[in-house]
Amino acid sequence: MDVSARLLDAVAARLRAAGLGESIAGISRESATRLDSLATRAFDAVSMLGPLYHLCALEARRQAVSEMARILKPGGLLFAAGINRLAYLRDFFHLFPHDPEHAPPIGFAHLSTYAEFRALFAPEFEDLVLAGVESCSTPCQAKLNDLPPMEAEAWLDLIERTGQTAEGLGFSDHFLYVGRV
Repeated sequence: MDVSARLLDAVAARLRAAGLGESIAGISRESATRLDSLATRAFDAVSMLGPLYHLCALEARRQAVSEMARILKPGGLLFAAGINRLAYLRDFFHLFPHDPEHAPPIGFAHLSTYAEFRALFAPEFEDLVLAGVESCSTPCQAKLNDLPPMEAEAWLDLIERTGQTAEGLGFSDHFLYVGRV
């Protein structure tokens, strides 16, 4: 499900090309703020990896969270992503003084603090995890790919442990919220 027909078509084409076409249960073009085709309490888990930073109005973000709570079964899990507003400012500052007239290419998006992001879910969900996805590795994500497997695993463990600290949340580009209805 997505609001973009183009993205839905692209995902379906990739799944089919990978031999996974039969695993597509359905394709539906809808907004996260209004999931009319989905039954109440129908899902064990929901992933929101985009709507909460593409919906710029607070009321729209609240409506999307309410819709996720509606379609989840009791005890169901929500996985939601947000973008740290400090990451955008860091990247913008990085351009100075070389290119001060061009902001980083984020497009039309809502940027959040981790406190604001957590509060968005408070009325409907029990917090399980709020983590800064990249934690201390934000500036050098590509380096992880070049590390030997044991070193990469050790760094990933550290990133996971620090991602839930205030420092890890503040340093990360993205937040991941996991909550239960």
